[in-house]
Amino acid sequence: MSKEIVEALRAMEEEKGISFTVLLAALEDALLSAYKKTPGAAEHAKVEIDPGDGEIKIFELILPERPAAAAPGEEAEESEAEEEEEEEFDLSMYDESEIEKVPVETPEDFGRIAAQTAKQVIFQRIREAERDMMYDEYAGRIGEIVTGIVQQSDQRYTLVDLGKVEALLPESEQVDHERYDHGSRIKAVIVDVREHSKGPQVIVSRRSEELIRKLFELEVPEVADGLVIIRNIAREPGYRSKVAVESREEGIDPVGACVGPRGSRVRMVVSELRGEKIDIIPYNDEPARFVAKALSPAMVREVLVDDEEKSATVVVPDDQLSLAIGKEGQNARLANKLTGWRIDIKSESQMSEEESAMAFSDEEAEELAGRCCALTKGGKRCPNAALAGSRYCGIPAHQKLAEEAAALDAEDAAGVAGETAPDEEPDAAADTAAEGEGEVPADGQEDDGQEVAAGANAPAGKTGPGETPTTEPGS
Repeated sequence: MSKEIVEALRAMEEEKGISFTVLLAALEDALLSAYKKTPGAAEHAKVEIDPGDGEIKIFELILPERPAAAAPGEEAEESEAEEEEEEEFDLSMYDESEIEKVPVETPEDFGRIAAQTAKQVIFQRIREAERDMMYDEYAGRIGEIVTGIVQQSDQRYTLVDLGKVEALLPESEQVDHERYDHGSRIKAVIVDVREHSKGPQVIVSRRSEELIRKLFELEVPEVADGLVIIRNIAREPGYRSKVAVESREEGIDPVGACVGPRGSRVRMVVSELRGEKIDIIPYNDEPARFVAKALSPAMVREVLVDDEEKSATVVVPDDQLSLAIGKEGQNARLANKLTGWRIDIKSESQMSEEESAMAFSDEEAEELAGRCCALTKGGKRCPNAALAGSRYCGIPAHQKLAEEAAALDAEDAAGVAGETAPDEEPDAAADTAAEGEGEVPADGQEDDGQEVAAGANAPAGKTGPGETPTTEPGS
């Protein structure tokens, strides 16, 4: 009979996945519980089962004497404490060398009642062991995606059968317009695992941003292998999501990898999310470029960033303003969440009007001394702070202006050095001409009353600037 018990425990180990040692300890506790119910049972006892042949032995435990009692006033309290200790007897409180074990004969009626008690206790231990194993298994799977079948759904929660356990999809983790029909198959991500008397309570979610991340890992091999990483996700469940992706390998297009041939990969993700729109955005370390891409599908003309406030002013064409903002501000909200920057969206006409209406006083001009010297399309100063040692901000176009300004300054300095004697020569020539105006002809006689017209030596019909043409007498 004992050998059969050991074989049954071995079979249960393979079937339930519970360690043979745990089952053997549970059986020993069960038999000890049954022994204590028999008449004349020892006060402290222990049951040992040989794991080889299954032989059952019962020992009476003789414990060492306790220390002498303390003050008389504490006798009542100590007696109560001793009773509690006896009820909650724990063998680990004593050293094995201090405990004397005396073999005890197995009671004659240690049969049906003992077997029934042992059966109940061991089944209870098996259920506890299974619950502990299940909890440990799912507690380490938080953040993983699971597939289950809907068993029951109401306004409060939905039960999803995961095979070993039933997961709970509470109302707070459900997508508003989704329906979970009985028998339908859904994917969800594990967000929490709680201990419960009936087993581990697994909480799953359809609203979590991790669901999108795990779905892309399933559909995109580059994401699963780590060649393409998802930097951030902004989501409004059931409506729209924005995913920022970055490539870790040169030559791999992160957006193209996630979209797939003819959009096949992203289409599978959208199908699992039941039509939720997904924008895949290439991540960029430059805030201005990242903010511009995050507002996709709107086209952006200009981005003015403020690093200290971590805010950005985005200028878009007039016909793209509503698209950039999105329905009820959805596109702007998602871009804000994706980038972590506060985004202010303005149309070109709005920006032009604001810049033209700006009037800077002397005090305001002093405040702008540390600002970028570049001019926007409206003719006003760029609002970004200038870089250290420069008059321009870090925008590449404005840095190009800085290089051009430096080149012009160098040319002007070279020109000033060369402006000397050549400027004096025309003045000397003018003085010489002025002195020659009063000179008498070489023969010492003046013209016979004839007036010599200025520019008379010039070709006929042509005069100098501002001159009146004249003719000789008698002509």
